[in-house]
Amino acid sequence: MGCVRKRGKSWNAQVRIAGWRSFTKSFSKKSDAVVWVNELEHKLKSAPVPDLIIETKVTLKELLLKYAEEISPNHKGCGPETCRLKSIAKRWIGELDIRYLTKQHFIQYRDDRLKVVKGGSVGSELALIKRVLDTAIKKWGYGIPYNPIKDIQFPKGSKARTRRLIGDEKERLLVAASSQRNIYICSIIEFAIETGMRRSEMLKLRWCDVDLDNGFASLFDTKNEEDRRVPLTRRCTAILQRGPQTDERVFPISATCLRLAWNRARKKAGITDLRFHDLRHEAVSRFFEMGMSVPEVALISGHKDVRQLFRYTHLNPENVFKKYAAFSL
Repeated sequence: MGCVRKRGKSWNAQVRIAGWRSFTKSFSKKSDAVVWVNELEHKLKSAPVPDLIIETKVTLKELLLKYAEEISPNHKGCGPETCRLKSIAKRWIGELDIRYLTKQHFIQYRDDRLKVVKGGSVGSELALIKRVLDTAIKKWGYGIPYNPIKDIQFPKGSKARTRRLIGDEKERLLVAASSQRNIYICSIIEFAIETGMRRSEMLKLRWCDVDLDNGFASLFDTKNEEDRRVPLTRRCTAILQRGPQTDERVFPISATCLRLAWNRARKKAGITDLRFHDLRHEAVSRFFEMGMSVPEVALISGHKDVRQLFRYTHLNPENVFKKYAAFSL
């Protein structure tokens, strides 16, 4: 139901229709507000409604939380996925009855979210909701006629980052990190640049998985569910040898602790727009600049898909030009 109210010098229009979030908009003229209300009411009421197969009301929120409790714990990214599911469940779309869900609801949700976060994040949310609905249909046996998200266009993801260390940024970072009370942050930064390991892999690395004599670190239970051995450079060996070995883990700190220490070091070094994951980009790019082949780099970095590997690869043109000049002799 729609209504129009005078608010100061403008007219405030509001539309409330069962199965939708509320819509509000301000106009300078009452006639414009009335036209907007009538058109929007007609649009929302004329949205197609699927055949009712489920007899009792089940909200999307219930499915999202059920998925978080039963399915997410079996996934690698359980923590972030659970947080995202609970966050979506709190929004207006979570209160809707799954019997009446249509693609128009998710188009509206997509457009609402694009005003707040980037397209990549919105696409991830929609993909997660799609998995929840597919699970409800195929595994839990809910009689949902079809998954309406299949019919909508996902927003384009964010452009792949090309950020690498510039000039003396590495030295500034290490100086800033070494001045902190956290004794591990400086070593982790160097180790990340030398090995290209993911943050989670470094934080899970144990001393029993490190072979300093032969120069290897064995990684288990990785993101892509494949174990691998990462060669350690002399610099890596020196980093590990200078650190304390009083804990089972090589870097016995939490992800939150690392994030906070990284932010402090970056701020103190006066560096902007550099994420910790960019150090992995830096390492992979350096591997290629050293002359390694794609299979060799993939063996170290753990990438299964070569196309994904190239997203992390941003070569320094100056190094390429030096090689080109050498071939031209």
